[in-house]
Amino acid sequence: MPQEFLSVAIWDPLPGMEAASLATIHEISSIVARKNYGRDLLYRGDASYVLLRYWNSEAARRSAYEDPEMLRCWARLGNEIQIVKVFEKLEAVLPAEGA
Repeated sequence: MPQEFLSVAIWDPLPGMEAASLATIHEISSIVARKNYGRDLLYRGDASYVLLRYWNSEAARRSAYEDPEMLRCWARLGNEIQIVKVFEKLEAVLPAEGA
């Protein structure tokens, strides 16, 4: 059975690009959900955004990395944000409450 795992990206919008970057992130999150790659949660700190992506599986992540629609969005996003830190794959250490 495929195992869900977490990726985390911390990023800052480039000057004047906050609205555009949020629109692109929303588009990416919609693709992730529509194509059943996983699910996204977006948080904002003082100056940075934190994107949590729960991939449905390693196969789902590989498919997303080859998806032309996703690649177009990521290319656009590269002109809208500055990456602060990325954690490609985080795995749970403790089981979730009630699990």
